[in-house]
Amino acid sequence: MKVAIITGAGSGIGLATAVKMHEMGYAVVGVGRDQGKLDTLVSELGNSDRIATISADITAADAPKAIVDFALQRFGQINYLVNNAGIGSPKPLHETDDETYDYFMDIMLRAPFRLCREVIGHMNDGDAIVNITSTYAQIGGRRGGAYSAAKGGLRSLTEHMACEYGPQGIRSNCVAPGVTMTDMVKDRMNDKAFVRTNVQTTPYPRLGSAEEVASTIAFLCSPGAGAINGQTVVVDCGWTATKYLAPEVLAL
Repeated sequence: MKVAIITGAGSGIGLATAVKMHEMGYAVVGVGRDQGKLDTLVSELGNSDRIATISADITAADAPKAIVDFALQRFGQINYLVNNAGIGSPKPLHETDDETYDYFMDIMLRAPFRLCREVIGHMNDGDAIVNITSTYAQIGGRRGGAYSAAKGGLRSLTEHMACEYGPQGIRSNCVAPGVTMTDMVKDRMNDKAFVRTNVQTTPYPRLGSAEEVASTIAFLCSPGAGAINGQTVVVDCGWTATKYLAPEVLAL
C-alpha cells in the first residue's frame, strides 16, 4: 500500500487530493492546522483505516519531523509528498512589509523546503514529490509580490530536487493551478472585474475545479507518470498559454 502525505488537506485542493488518492487505494496522511476540518476529511472517507490526520502548524520548528514520524508510525513508509498548504490575497511589492513577506515565504517556501528535506531520506525508487505552485510562478502578474517570490522559489527548488534525486528514482514535479473554483472563489463570480480578468481571458472560458487539480496531482503520483520529472503541469484552462480575450471583452 502506497502512502501519501498531503499538507493543507482540510479544504480546497488539499481535501480533493486526499479524496482522490484515497480512491486510488493509497493511504493518506492529512496535515492541517484546523482539526475540525481534518475530522471532516476523515468522515468523508468513511473512517477508513487508510486515513490518518495530524494537526500541525507546518511553519513550526518541529513540524517536519513530527509529521514524518507520525506517518512512519502509522503506516511504516512514505511514498508521496504533496506540499499543498498555502495562503492567498497577496499585495504588490511596494505594499508588502517585512512581516507579510516573511509570512508568505515561511508557509509557501520554507515549510515545503523543510518537509521535503525531512521526507527525502525515507523515499525510494518509484516515489515522488509534488509541490503546488501557481500560474504566478509561470508568468508575471499584478499583485504577486511575496506570493510570486515564494511560488517561484518552490518551482526552482522542485527542479533542483528532480536533478539531485532523480537518479535515485525519486521524481519531483510541480502542479501550477490557476484561479480555482473553491467556495471562497464562488463568492467572487458576481464581481465583473474578477470574471473579466480570470474567465474572459481564458480560451476554455471557465475556472478549473479543485477535483481537476487533484486529478493532476494524483496522476503525477501514479505509475503512469513514471517518466515525468522536473516538470510543471499548469492547470488553468489555457490562461497562461494564450493572449485570449472573449468577444464581449473585445467589444468594450
